[in-house]
Amino acid sequence: MEAKRFVRTRYRRTRSVGEAVRAVKEETGREGVDYVDGILFNKGHGVVVTGTLTDEGPPEGRAVQTFSGAWDPWFYMHAKEKTEGVEEGEVVEDWVPLAEYLFRYDRGGFWVGAAAFRYFWWVPFTRLTRWFLDDFLHTRMMYRALHGSGESARFIVQDVAMPMATTEEFVDYTAEELGIWPLWLCPLRRKGPPTFHPFTTTPGRKEGEEEDSMMLNVGVWGWGPKSPAAFVQKNRELEAKVHELGGMKWLYAHTYYKQDEFWSMYGGRGWYDALREKYRATTLPSVWDKVHVDPAAASGKRRHWLKRQAPIGGLYGIWKSIKSGDYMLHRNAKWKWKGE
Repeated sequence: MEAKRFVRTRYRRTRSVGEAVRAVKEETGREGVDYVDGILFNKGHGVVVTGTLTDEGPPEGRAVQTFSGAWDPWFYMHAKEKTEGVEEGEVVEDWVPLAEYLFRYDRGGFWVGAAAFRYFWWVPFTRLTRWFLDDFLHTRMMYRALHGSGESARFIVQDVAMPMATTEEFVDYTAEELGIWPLWLCPLRRKGPPTFHPFTTTPGRKEGEEEDSMMLNVGVWGWGPKSPAAFVQKNRELEAKVHELGGMKWLYAHTYYKQDEFWSMYGGRGWYDALREKYRATTLPSVWDKVHVDPAAASGKRRHWLKRQAPIGGLYGIWKSIKSGDYMLHRNAKWKWKGE
């Protein structure tokens, strides 16, 4: 794919989860579309975002849209506002510089940054405060702060690959059991086993029937229960539901599977152990060792009593992020749009 100056970005409003899933699948197969993803703000308001690379800028009278500046909108909020009042079939679009498009979710960390304002509940969530606190609201800084604060122990961060046919049922489940919005939708090509790349199996598929070549990633990111035991239980229930609906989890996140469960889902140990032996890696921890969280240990785990007192843990996390110096990375980023 040849890089070009701009991404002509289109926002397609959807009014149900099923419509959003169908729209993602339709846009993925459309000629001339280079990028596709989607956001579900709730069941009745979704946006499927498509991008087409182009060297042509916006028409006369239209400004280039950017997302890297401290006063710029966060992308997900911009997409929501652009589509709130549109009529069915109406096309809404922007011209976004390529680098700005590729890093469009950096500010606000998709929408996880809004959760920080819920933690520091007395800080208003306004454009002015987002501008003033911009250094702290980029993905890398928020990642540092979240883990430094210890609040990651009750923050659900899961991406799951689902069959297109069962995505709507999965979203119904997360809405009822977790109440987490927005959700991210990202189409993926399905690969077969053995692999740690998730592959879906549509429930009820008849033997010999070809599996859909596409699957849909659903990003579920938000606050979970405060109780460690309840947090683990919700994650275990989520894992069970994903498996029931033919999906698989991405392994960047914590998993709570027992070892036999894990290997049965990811193609068995045979192929993996053969690779470990081939490359003399048998003394290293296995993938399961690396990603597994022991439910009993997690349920009984206690943070230092002082960090558990809000806002002390959060302020400590902010201090850790400042100490890292990562705020200088986006301040000095060379890719930011500076005009023609």
